Amino acid sequence: MSGTIFLAFIVIIAIFAISLYNKLVGLRNAVKNGFAQIDVQLTRRHDLIPNLVETAKGYMKHERETLEAVINARNTAVTGLKHASANPADAGAIQELAGAEAALSGTLGRLFALAEAYPDLKANQNMLALQEELSSTENKIAFSRQAFNDSVMSFNTARETFPSNLIAGFFNFKAAEQLQIEGTEKRAVPAVSFTSD
Repeated sequence: MSGTIFLAFIVIIAIFAISLYNKLVGLRNAVKNGFAQIDVQLTRRHDLIPNLVETAKGYMKHERETLEAVINARNTAVTGLKHASANPADAGAIQELAGAEAALSGTLGRLFALAEAYPDLKANQNMLALQEELSSTENKIAFSRQAFNDSVMSFNTARETFPSNLIAGFFNFKAAEQLQIEGTEKRAVPAVSFTSD
């Protein structure tokens, strides 16, 4: 009789451990899914930038250094996105992406500030359309980033609380990193107003 009770106890513990493991896997997959949404929006942002630079290039011939800085920052951000997409739970890759995106936002901000000195560029229909698409994309990125960060927090909370922390440690579930852009000026959507006053 005591052997049956012991066996029942072991089965209950095993079922409980399997349940916790499956919960952690589900939460880790939610993190990956959340990052996939960010990936879509950042890819769209990165795809808009070459068109933006090409449009500006025709008007800003003397601003070559700024235009090249935007393209270089965009390429760095694309590389950072590829690394983070390979493993969204890798804290180092997410930090690399956050830094690259912050740098890209900074160079875009400088481009838009310089564009204010070019009235013909501000009135260009292609530039106005790109401005609208970029602004819409920036809003979608912010929404996707919030959903991703919520998933990361749920996953990290589950992996740190008892008793699931025992399962997380045994199966090497590493903490995920939230996607943060440092500094309030870097969090703001770049000013992309090209309407003539």
